[in-house]
Amino acid sequence: MIKEPIYFVGIGGIGMSGVAQYFLAQGHPVAGYDRTLTPLTDKLVSLGAEVTDREEVSEIPEAFTNPLKTKVIYTPAIPSRSPLLTYFMLGGFTLKKRAEIIGEISATMPCLAVAGTHGKTTTTSLLMHLLRSSGKKSTAFLGGIAENIGSNFLLDGQEVMVAEADEFDRSFMHLCPTTLALTSMDADHLDIYGTGEELRKTFKAFTQKVMPEKRFVRFGLQVDGQTFGIEEGDYRIVNLRTQEGCYVFDFKTPNTKLSNLKLPYPGQHNLLNAAAALALALEVGCEVETLQSGLASFKGVDRRFSIRMKSPKIVIDDYAHHPTEINAVADALVEFYPNKRKLGVFQPHLFSRTIDFVEGFKKALARFDEVLLLDIYPARELPMEGVTSRLLIDNTHANTQLISKVDLPSKIVESSAEVVAIMGAGDIAFEVQTILQTLKNQPNE
Repeated sequence: MIKEPIYFVGIGGIGMSGVAQYFLAQGHPVAGYDRTLTPLTDKLVSLGAEVTDREEVSEIPEAFTNPLKTKVIYTPAIPSRSPLLTYFMLGGFTLKKRAEIIGEISATMPCLAVAGTHGKTTTTSLLMHLLRSSGKKSTAFLGGIAENIGSNFLLDGQEVMVAEADEFDRSFMHLCPTTLALTSMDADHLDIYGTGEELRKTFKAFTQKVMPEKRFVRFGLQVDGQTFGIEEGDYRIVNLRTQEGCYVFDFKTPNTKLSNLKLPYPGQHNLLNAAAALALALEVGCEVETLQSGLASFKGVDRRFSIRMKSPKIVIDDYAHHPTEINAVADALVEFYPNKRKLGVFQPHLFSRTIDFVEGFKKALARFDEVLLLDIYPARELPMEGVTSRLLIDNTHANTQLISKVDLPSKIVESSAEVVAIMGAGDIAFEVQTILQTLKNQPNE
């Protein structure tokens, strides 16, 4: 029996492509559109999906044109004026947001959800790896490419589900978690929420989906539940030190103590992510010994402080697109490269986020010795009058330049900085290989 065809509008997104992989694995015919073809869409094609980058109704395969048989899944990042969405809406198709589908899947098995403005992807990826190392058969939907599996999706079994609880468009309210972690509640997505307070209210409403004893909340957040932290909280990292480029620490819980854990992943924020993942893994019965080996073998997440080159310059690639995340990158650079000159390369993401956090961005970027700014990546937004990257230039920080992508590799080569942090959630990721190749081609001095 042929299963229900499913068409994805925005199939190449990190979240959407994971759902598409899930339905391909279940034997459903899958097709979709995305404006940019990437390695994610290439992978979907290799798994049997039909993918186009032409936003035209004529591109929809015939097998997906019957409104009585085809389900349409879309992301709210797709503009409502999209001709494909218009066609499906007027044609009587069943349309569902990605968040609704993830919610439906989460209701079919125990679900570990990770919420927070920052830290979701690393925490869920580490949690998935810890469960896998412990022999738990899980299904995982991740917001990035976990290096240990080379994917944003895992389908090992249905013993437990791991999911990012995405606050954008209040998507996480569709989830049915049995246990959750809350990493942070910094203001973001103010185009959706209006105020930081409204965002925090929605986070708190999400945590109400489980009992307080099934909530693991970062110490200091004003939410009831068990807490985690560094030197504080019910589940806490203690006796922290660094050895040979790794964090080494003990992890104390209300019931036990794990000794000499190793995390080969820099940044204090990642220690908090590890504390959350360890607490959730212990909650579902993972053995201490498997957690020790799992943590030590964690390879991280693509574009989360990914070290792409160590010579002639150290080049770090990071998804940071919020002042708090840029500060986290800066903190890690200070900790691991204290005496080296640092260059920050940043592509702002969204006009609304840029104007909402102008002062925060200025302060965060001023922590670098030099800054190169690209134009704002619009994503789902139309331009806003007067909102450009120029707003982020701090006049007290003289070493800041606005540049184009084409000039980026040469400017990095010319810089006296020994460490380069490339940051942003837009298409700056596609410039990294060119930058690396340009640096490699430089003659030895």
